This record gives sequence, structure tokens and C-alpha cells, in this order.
Amino acid sequence: MGVRQKKVSVHDLEIGMFVSDLDRPWHTTPFPVQGFYIRSLDEIRSLMSHCKTVEIDVAEVAMAEEYDEVKAPVFARRANRRNSQNVLQLPPIAVRSPVRHDVASSLRKELKLSANLLGDARKALDYVASCIKAHTIPDTQRLTRVAKEMTASIIRNPDALLWLARVREHDDYTYQHALNTSVWALVCGRHLGLQEGLLTHLAVGCLLAHVGKVVLPKEILENEHCLDVEQYSLFKTYAERGAVQLEEAGMSRAVVSIVRGHRERHNGSGFPAALKGDKIPLLAKIAGLVDHYETLIEPRQGHTPMTPAQAVSQLFEQRNIEFQEDLVEKFIQSIGIYPTGTLVELNSGERGVVVSHSPTRRLWPRVMVMTNRNHEPLRTAKVINLASVNEDRTAQEMLQIEGCLPFGTDGLNPNHFDVTGTESRWNLKKLVGG
Repeated sequence: MGVRQKKVSVHDLEIGMFVSDLDRPWHTTPFPVQGFYIRSLDEIRSLMSHCKTVEIDVAEVAMAEEYDEVKAPVFARRANRRNSQNVLQLPPIAVRSPVRHDVASSLRKELKLSANLLGDARKALDYVASCIKAHTIPDTQRLTRVAKEMTASIIRNPDALLWLARVREHDDYTYQHALNTSVWALVCGRHLGLQEGLLTHLAVGCLLAHVGKVVLPKEILENEHCLDVEQYSLFKTYAERGAVQLEEAGMSRAVVSIVRGHRERHNGSGFPAALKGDKIPLLAKIAGLVDHYETLIEPRQGHTPMTPAQAVSQLFEQRNIEFQEDLVEKFIQSIGIYPTGTLVELNSGERGVVVSHSPTRRLWPRVMVMTNRNHEPLRTAKVINLASVNEDRTAQEMLQIEGCLPFGTDGLNPNHFDVTGTESRWNLKKLVGG
């Protein structure tokens, strides 16, 4: 049966319809991918605030009930919109004895508790890397202790450490990549219900995933994304080199498997062993996914980062190709379309940074507004909970995120304010200090 597109008014939309096109560019809306099933009234209201008409696929509407039964995500796109080449379908990931991790600490309290963790992790990682570079066996207990503390922090509150990682000023791409990747992985693993011990292994593995690069020539590391065939063959050895060195240091099998397997890909296109599908350990799958996501969004010299929404769209395009479909979906659910630390502009013209988000209201996070509608910095920031603000508003009155902004946008330095929106003299450093 063919699919026919039909233009309808947003006022005529119903839950279960498949929206295939908008009357405005997709990148100017909060919706991360081109095409999704409507699953709630919130999404209808959001469409009403951005569009007058949309295109729906009338043949797809009849499939909405079946689609709902498998709990497909709202941002899911139809499989027939992609080239089916190299697509590998597997049963959903099953976590043994999943744990429900409830939030047990406020954001403010957790920021104080975890203030020094990333600095400690950086020092421990630096020690391990220096040992490997000097061809000596490192003592990894220090790094493991820090990873356990990071795991405990993410379990208590998944936003605090993520906030610190994303607003942290840094000048070393390699270390910041490792730290951010480990935090993304913990947030995802927490959402999956992984037990605390597995989460710690995951954090350590992500911190050490690139440690094998320390023995590669400097020119290869500096030009990692434009290597010739010979250079790339040498570059691909870093995962196995790191795994072997950590095995010699007595690191656990779980951590070694993450380091060895984080560049493997779902369809077998990765390295070092071209593993495919369920041959890749779950923790390595998570590490590979978050490592790639961080590469897409992180600012670095010679690279224009994607916005989180753009990166989510690319990840979703790679479902069951480079990354397993339900893992992609779980990751997106865990971080939201606008993750903590994302710079955004509201439809009011005000600009700010996402402080936290709710999985049930993915388009309406808490935003710390730092400029007025003329983009002039505020002396005192204010935190707005979009879900609460919009509760009794009409679609036309709703305050929405218009889009993401790149890091470094003028007037948007989250370090000048604390997460409660207090004036700059009560800044983040004072909030998390002694």
C-alpha cells in the first residue's frame, strides 16, 4: 500500500498521525528529525505554536495503534525513509535485573558534592596516560575511586555532573572529551537501569577509551579527521593498544572490553575486529555511541560543532546501521533533545542555558535565562521551568525553545551565574566551593 501525503491544519491534528513535513524548515523547530508520530497533546500544542499547516502520511495513520504497542519513540522515523543497505535488526537490549535509580539529591546539593570530581578525574587520567607513554604499568586504583564517586553522583542526580562537564572551561580537547564521554555514558547507563558496579566499569572504560593514542605520532593525533590510508591504518591500532596496556595493568575484563570495543559498530564497519551486532559487549556499545555523540557536539579547533538537536538527528539516522536502534532511543530519552548545559534561544528572544530536563516533557526543560529579548546580558539571571510556565497557556502564548546556540555565543557564559539564577557575585564557583 502506498503512502500519500495530505496537508492539514495543525488544529485538525490527532494523536497517532504521522507528521512527514512542516510549513517551515525543520531546523527552526524543536523537532529533531523530519517525521514523527504524534503521541501526546503536548506535541500537538507545540506544532500549533510553530506551524499553521503540516503534511501527514494518511496511510501511516492506520498503523499508529500497532506502533504504540511497541512503545516507539515520538521522534521515530519510518524505516522506509532510509536506505536499507547495511541495516542490522536485533531484538531489544535486555538489561539483567535493571535498577530504578531515583533522584536522591537536589541539583544545588549535588553540585557542591561533586564540585571537584572532574578535576580529580583529570589528574588521575593524566597519571595513567603518562605511565603508558613512559612504558610503565600504572596503578589504576586512583582512577577507579574517582569513577566510583562519579557514578554515585550521577545515580543521586543525573544533571549535576553533566552541568559541570558542559560548562567547564577547558583548553585540552583530549581530556575534556574523555570526561564528557564518561558522564554521557553514566547518564545513559543510569536510564537503562544498570547496577552501580556496571556503571563504574562504564565510567572507567570511557575515561580510558583513548589512552592507546598516547603512543601514536603527534601528527596523526593532530590530523585525526583527515588521514590518508596508511595513517588511518596506524590510527586504528589505538583501541587494541590501549586494551593490551590496561590488561597488563590488571584492569578488569569489563573495562578492557570497553576500551577494545568502543570503536566497533553495529553493522560490522568498526575496528579493531569488525564485530557486528550482539558480538559487541553492551558497555562497549554505550561507550561507542556516547563517544560519537560527544565528537559531534564538542567545540574544538577547526571543527564547527553540531547542536544537540542536530546530533540527535544524525544518531537517529544511524540506528541499526552504526548503532543499535533501541540503544539510540534510550540514549536520547536519557539526555533529552536539549541536554543540560545546552545554550538555547526562546521564542521570546531571550537566551539562556538548559539547567535540567524531564523525560516526560522533552521540549520543556528548565532554562536559566541570561539575556533579555534584545540579547543584552542580564545582571541577574532567572530560571524558568517551561513545563510549569506553559501549563495554563494557550498554544499562541506558550514559551518555547526556538533553537540551540553554539558555545561561545556573546553574553552566554553560564559560569557568571549559579543554577538558581542568582546574581553573578554568587557565581558557580562560590556555589560549589568549600
